[in-house]
Amino acid sequence: MIGEQDRRLAEIALALKASPAEMADRVAALIEERRKLERQVSELQKKLATGAAAQEAEEVAGTKLALRNLGDVAPRDLKSIAEAIIQQQGQGVAALVSTAEGKVSIVVAVAPSDIGRFNAVDLVRAASAAVGGKGGGGRPDMAQAGGPDAEQADAALAAVRFALHTAKSV
Repeated sequence: MIGEQDRRLAEIALALKASPAEMADRVAALIEERRKLERQVSELQKKLATGAAAQEAEEVAGTKLALRNLGDVAPRDLKSIAEAIIQQQGQGVAALVSTAEGKVSIVVAVAPSDIGRFNAVDLVRAASAAVGGKGGGGRPDMAQAGGPDAEQADAALAAVRFALHTAKSV
């Protein structure tokens, strides 16, 4: 038993390129390095998503609409990406979906200049219904929702487009 543990410890030390005494510090350093890389990847995903969505914005109901399925981007990043898109566009609506973890997360942001015309809560609820969700909530300028059907993520975006076409002034 002890011989087996010593053998495994030696294997782990070899894999970590550290002596058994240095293993704890090496693991801690690797964990910190991974966290740093994850933050860098997240920031790069945000920059990429923001630039592409703003460039691909379409004109709908007299305003700019940026729709983007961001795939496995972390749902917690959707709000900041949506805010950046609205800031870059200067007006309009941004609707983003993430299909991380097999579920759909949706965020809709409305520029301050368009809040009188469109309500983010109404738009996100339309998107949520398309993916089997039961509502959503937030403020007139920023709302979020979700649903279980990740395969319908693009339908959620289409629902936002349709809701924008049919929206009555708030």
